[in-house]
Amino acid sequence: MSSTDLIRTFLTDRLGVQPEQVTPEALLAELGVDSLMLAELMFEAEDRLGIEIPSDVQPPKTVAEMQSVIDTLSALKTS
Repeated sequence: MSSTDLIRTFLTDRLGVQPEQVTPEALLAELGVDSLMLAELMFEAEDRLGIEIPSDVQPPKTVAEMQSVIDTLSALKTS
């Protein structure tokens, strides 16, 4: 599962966001993601992709920033 698919599925299932709204430039807050929902999204990514997101990671503000965090950590896991 790609980071894009994971984020889109999470936001659609949990928040009822329309899939076409999940674009790289979309602000997570405008999609309804508060700090608690962001934590849930990060835990979901950790569980599904077998990565560990460090607690000192700067909270992402956009879908693209979230994708970058997930993709960077996934790449480190496989190298």
